[in-house]
Amino acid sequence: VLRRNNMFTLRVFHTNDDDPKKCTARKLNRLGHAHLHTRVKELPPNMILLNPFSKKSLSPEDISQAKKQGILAVDCSWKTAEQQFDELSKTHISRALPFVIAVNPVNFGKPLKLTTLEAFVAAVYILGDISQATQLTSIYKWSPHFLTMNKNPLEDYRTAKTSKEVIKRMYEYIPKEQDEI
Repeated sequence: VLRRNNMFTLRVFHTNDDDPKKCTARKLNRLGHAHLHTRVKELPPNMILLNPFSKKSLSPEDISQAKKQGILAVDCSWKTAEQQFDELSKTHISRALPFVIAVNPVNFGKPLKLTTLEAFVAAVYILGDISQATQLTSIYKWSPHFLTMNKNPLEDYRTAKTSKEVIKRMYEYIPKEQDEI
């Protein structure tokens, strides 16, 4: 049974490549926050696919499509990621998440090394459902820190109008290389 009052339906294509004890996608499914799918054929078409290889950024332009069809994350090994995303891009609308910092225990402080949970939190926040984003962060002790650590960029991305505007704002948060003295 999935939670009812959320703006977005969340789905995960799961390839069983992970440690089940650390898998945020499995916990999201178990607690009713997301549907877990292990076969591509089970997935409804035209969802917003959170795809790190996409040329276009997720932005508020995607709200109506995400409301209608839902948001899809992929939980797979990085070894097979490009192949998985290529396949799923044929039937879904690919969008990359803009620059945010991970807070999960494995990749704390690393840009874009997100768990499935963090990817969904960033996506629903950017698409305007702050309540659903906050609700998602309640499932781990560490996860509320994702919103705290990324508050300013997420708010800037949420108030952008287009993908181009999100990308423009994103460059304000990417650390610049320091010149050597």
